[in-house]
Amino acid sequence: MTEAIHDSKKGQEDDRFGGPKLDAGLYLVATPIGNLRDITLRALDILSSTDLILAEDTRHSRRLLDRYGISTPMRPYHEHNADKVRASVLEGLEQGQAIALISDAGTPLISDPGFKLGRAVADAGLPIIPIPGPSAVLSALCVSGLPTDKFFYAGFPPPKTIARQKFFNGLTSVPATLIFFESPNRVLASLSDMMQVFGERPAVLARELTKIHETIVRSPMSELIDQLKDQKIRGECVLLLGPPETSGPVLSDAQIDQALRAAMAQSGVKAAAREVSQMCGLPVRQLYARALDLRAKPS
Repeated sequence: MTEAIHDSKKGQEDDRFGGPKLDAGLYLVATPIGNLRDITLRALDILSSTDLILAEDTRHSRRLLDRYGISTPMRPYHEHNADKVRASVLEGLEQGQAIALISDAGTPLISDPGFKLGRAVADAGLPIIPIPGPSAVLSALCVSGLPTDKFFYAGFPPPKTIARQKFFNGLTSVPATLIFFESPNRVLASLSDMMQVFGERPAVLARELTKIHETIVRSPMSELIDQLKDQKIRGECVLLLGPPETSGPVLSDAQIDQALRAAMAQSGVKAAAREVSQMCGLPVRQLYARALDLRAKPS
């Protein structure tokens, strides 16, 4: 059974870490995405030895530090105070401080307010040191069963339908596995928009990775939508889509129009768009608009 984030403190008295004084710089420290034992030994050494830890939510991060007996001073760094805190952090680095940046979970700067700080430190020519570790993106990818040789992390889709569909439409031709973070309240809406824009593709929902209720669901997108319709989705979610098919025949514009007309003679516009999409690999949304134009014109 996967260990919960509320890890037992049994044996904490032996969990002491640290090392020699660190060189000045911003240390980007990856922290567990659920299971506290996924922290690396090097990360614990760094967190124990820095002058200051910047945390997105200090109350959340305190559980990790308490679990391993780390008493390093901690200061909040999040989107609401970032502009104010950034200048003092740069000043501390220039004065020779070693400062660690952690997010609520996973690798800092990935869909995270720490990005602007990292860029500011780099622009100032100050050292940035990566301390690698847990990543929800890579964890989801490696268990998805989808191609791993090429992948594209697209972050969080927009919350509103029109903006979300436009966002997805810009990704239809990316020849790689697509990876998204999504709120559990919007997973079904995002999948429905994905189906409309991308057409049928293999899809994966990775939920609560490394936690007690870890769930990985792999199926064609339409089946995944059907499975989730009556479920209450909870927890952190990663959505993945397989890359577009490249094995279909290459059709000319005239052949595509001919195929759409033939399909519309047997079924509706939406069904025709899906059918031809499977033939030529073009997005369903694009073919749907094209089919509407064809229907409005005499053949």
